[in-house]
Amino acid sequence: MQAQTLEGGFAEPATQAAGAFRAVMEAMARPGTIHDITGAQPPAPLSRAAGAVILTLCDTDTPLYLAGDADCRAVRDWIAFHTGAPFTGRSHCTFAIGTWEALMPLSGYPVGTAQYPDRSATLIVETERLAHEGTVLRGPGIRDNATLSLPDAQALRANHALFPRGLDFIWTCDGRIAALPRSTQICHPDTEAAPCT
Repeated sequence: MQAQTLEGGFAEPATQAAGAFRAVMEAMARPGTIHDITGAQPPAPLSRAAGAVILTLCDTDTPLYLAGDADCRAVRDWIAFHTGAPFTGRSHCTFAIGTWEALMPLSGYPVGTAQYPDRSATLIVETERLAHEGTVLRGPGIRDNATLSLPDAQALRANHALFPRGLDFIWTCDGRIAALPRSTQICHPDTEAAPCT
């Protein structure tokens, strides 16, 4: 087994996993906020943040879909060794990871059912930029509004319209994360008081 596969996990699993879990939960509870997440050194093309999220959330019971360049031997071996998560197609995954473009179309992922809305996927979206600007967000966990640099507001509005079904998103960039639960409203950018959908 290659050294790259064995390395890059949490050096202090209990402490670092707890810290990473807190960062993910805080990001989900407060959509639009950006949080540091550390401890992982996954193989390229995964970011450190994406690696930490995978180590924290994925296990043998969470089927994972790798999209685009993320679906490579080095990443598969690293995830298999450190989490045991099984790999699957997009229509059966619990988690998916890749760039926004590689993860398209959103219609291919499970969004839950009326009886079981929790049976939906969470997409871990690798992005080159994560900043407090751009798309205006409102909803649970947000005081007044928040802004976050997100792609394709129309697709995200369509996802929110499925609520309580729908996809959840975790955005990863270098060593930072932000989250967009399906409950978050995506506002039209025309004016600060513009309606959200």
